[in-house]
Amino acid sequence: MQNTNIIWIDGAPVSTRFDDPYFSAQNGLAETRHVFLKGNSLPERFCDGFHIAETGFGTGLNLMAAWALWEKSGQTTPLNFTSFEAYPMSVGEMAKALSKWPELGDHTQRLFAALQPDYSVDLPTLNFRMILGDATQTLPRWQGRADAWFLDGFSPDKNPDMWSAELMRQVGLHSAKSATCATYTAAGHVRRKLAAAGFAVSRVKGHGKKRHMTVGKIPDAK
Repeated sequence: MQNTNIIWIDGAPVSTRFDDPYFSAQNGLAETRHVFLKGNSLPERFCDGFHIAETGFGTGLNLMAAWALWEKSGQTTPLNFTSFEAYPMSVGEMAKALSKWPELGDHTQRLFAALQPDYSVDLPTLNFRMILGDATQTLPRWQGRADAWFLDGFSPDKNPDMWSAELMRQVGLHSAKSATCATYTAAGHVRRKLAAAGFAVSRVKGHGKKRHMTVGKIPDAK
């Protein structure tokens, strides 16, 4: 199920299947840090056993940024990270994409050295699993619960299945107490679906030229 529908523009991979870039060619890492890390109040919420789940692994940039922050914040136990991905890149494509950020080089090398054929990694500070297949089918069968969600499945206009009401409902059902979510999109229909899934949703300042993005939190009473 390897992804072969990729072209490269200005050093950034673009999906020809969805006609959408995997990240910003200018500031992809800064955007990841703003949207997914800051948007989920990380590293402040990090604790032993913390679990991040992600819809759309892409290049692995979000994982690299989260893992680097986990270690930088002084955590010594494994960060649990689960990603749902239908069209995984090859290791070579991931490495090419991530080479744009030398500051992530140590983590990239350690990840690829430990990466198993089933896209899993077990390291002292990282427990990573990629669940292959259509998230609309695989997420309902998942037994885990996430403390933070990175909702990163290409644009809702280009890949609407990853933003369906049922998938957002499954995100809510597979969320731990007081879980959070964050996404770059501020589309009203996405916010409404997340609210229906149990999140208290807010539209906040986006990164760079994007005026707004969306964050959410499961109320503590859940």
